[in-house]
Amino acid sequence: MPLNVTQKLIKDHLTSGEMVPGNEIGLKIDQTLTQDATGTLVMLELEAMELDAAKTEASAQYVDHNLIQEDSKNPDDHLFLHSATRRFGLYHSRPGNGVSHPVHMQRLAKPGKTLLGSDSHTCANGCMGMLAMGAGGIDVALAIAGEPFYVKMPKVWGIKLLGELPDWVSAKDMILELLRRHDVKGGVGKVIEYYGPGIKTLSAMDRHVIANMGAELGATGTVFPSDKEIKRFLAEQDREDDWIELVADRGATYDIDEELDLSKIEPLIAKPSSPGNVVSVTEVAGTPIYQSYLGSSANPGFRDFAIAAEIVNGKRVADGVSFDINPTSKQMLTDLVKESHIASLLQSGGRLHQAGCNGCIGMGQAPASGRNSLRTTPRNFPGRSGTREDSVYLCSPETAAASALTGKITDPRTLKMKYPNVQDPKKPTVDINLLDVPLPYEEAKNVKLHKGPNIASIPKMDEMPDELEIPILLKMGDNISTDEILAGGARVLPYRSNLPEISKFTFEIVDETYYQRGKETVEKGGHAVVGGFNYGQGSSREHAALAPRYLGLRVALVKDFARIHWQNLVNFGVLPLTFVNEEDYDMLKQGDIIQVTGLKEKVRKGDDFTIGIKGKNQQIKVRQALSERQKEIMLKGGIINWVKERAI
Repeated sequence: MPLNVTQKLIKDHLTSGEMVPGNEIGLKIDQTLTQDATGTLVMLELEAMELDAAKTEASAQYVDHNLIQEDSKNPDDHLFLHSATRRFGLYHSRPGNGVSHPVHMQRLAKPGKTLLGSDSHTCANGCMGMLAMGAGGIDVALAIAGEPFYVKMPKVWGIKLLGELPDWVSAKDMILELLRRHDVKGGVGKVIEYYGPGIKTLSAMDRHVIANMGAELGATGTVFPSDKEIKRFLAEQDREDDWIELVADRGATYDIDEELDLSKIEPLIAKPSSPGNVVSVTEVAGTPIYQSYLGSSANPGFRDFAIAAEIVNGKRVADGVSFDINPTSKQMLTDLVKESHIASLLQSGGRLHQAGCNGCIGMGQAPASGRNSLRTTPRNFPGRSGTREDSVYLCSPETAAASALTGKITDPRTLKMKYPNVQDPKKPTVDINLLDVPLPYEEAKNVKLHKGPNIASIPKMDEMPDELEIPILLKMGDNISTDEILAGGARVLPYRSNLPEISKFTFEIVDETYYQRGKETVEKGGHAVVGGFNYGQGSSREHAALAPRYLGLRVALVKDFARIHWQNLVNFGVLPLTFVNEEDYDMLKQGDIIQVTGLKEKVRKGDDFTIGIKGKNQQIKVRQALSERQKEIMLKGGIINWVKERAI
């Protein structure tokens, strides 16, 4: 039977299950990616598992998120991460080397391989002909230890690309067009695979832009073929020997079919506060801006900065505009300097920051309150920028540069200039100075972990009780993101390895009283939360499941879940339930007491069951979607307990 690229990748790595959409499958993982906002917990989990050495082909720990050193917490954790990579046999990307996703693409990504990362934008490396997926940190820790990764077999959504992008339109506009069509839930339960003649017009980094924001569609992953363009890219990185051709078989089919004519796409922009709130730039043109921000894993390539540099070259950004330049890799920054593009950006009034995630995760460059920020980042969830009441728009580098010059949102096609012809350097810089390779095993096994005062062990989690009588502590609406469950940014992320401290920020964007109210339920059996559609969208950070669990969360009852957060809830013993009848959502109120008896047997059977509302004589039918393996994990109170019992 002819296979598409996604099916080939899954078939080659299948360890259990059948390739039937919706069935749980196990996949062998070749490579892993962790970053410092999530990797500290992963390293602590590896220590708890008493791992001897990484069992993957390549695992890399990147320090790219928590780069601000306003006190000792971040640098102390960087020392811990460095010692852990030396102990367990991982690559270590030092601070300043750049954002994990483009650096991994440059140095380690290989066509035909699987990549699992504790960052939801790990899917960006699907641009290389890989099956690249984000997951919770504990799943990545297990993969490093040689365990399969379990996920529901996705449908394959084939998008046939036709034509070529017109002038003043780039890859960011293409992925925004898909978000305009399908919103943030359109890719749930699917891998998006691109094919067709339009593929040849997209560079490897263009494909990275598109694959990166597949996460914003809710997709399990995004897959591009490994063709001559990927061979060219790897040759430029002195890695041509890592290339294999990987394309769909003639006659291959897809579960879902769509066509996209690149020549018909126009400059687009996502309005606050969702990547799916997409309109034409012309609809909001003239809106005043305070900030124009270049960079992030969503626009990490040389051309993304070079095109902006050419647009502003010899000109001056508008008064009152903060023009923030956030390079995404040291390697690429060196080339921008060599080609004088950094000079052009600086002379126009740009502010140059270090290579890293920076403002994308709210780690610096926060906008002023009550002002509009224009960004080439992948997300604009409420408060993600570091400003609580922010107003963030997502756009292409062309739109960001044009708007920086005018001080208002501007369609770049209206600039009175010829579209710049930007080419990648003929021989890009290859720089491995800040990428430490794994130690030999005999040396690694003697390394001691360096733990600063901010690192706290993960508390023991109790088993799931058989009876629950718990209050609904929060009732929320649709599209609650993990940024809203547990914020990022410079206030919060320094506590990523200290659960008691980071839990104090839980749900603060939704309800500032949650932390104290949650703590009060811990000794009384815990509590539940209720939500709408797409609960837990966005970042893969497992803290968004672990911190509420620490504060007593036992049940999350929603209309439906985002994939990674659903999996994280299971991993930490929070029972994820959905309404069988969505209208029952309206029946529940914050403060209601839900009652369940015989819960363990209900979980074991796996059928729909009912929960009661104390004092209201009402029953609500709920559904679980756990595999047999996940049922065992849930009954044990989480995956750490489950792993420990298997090791005995």
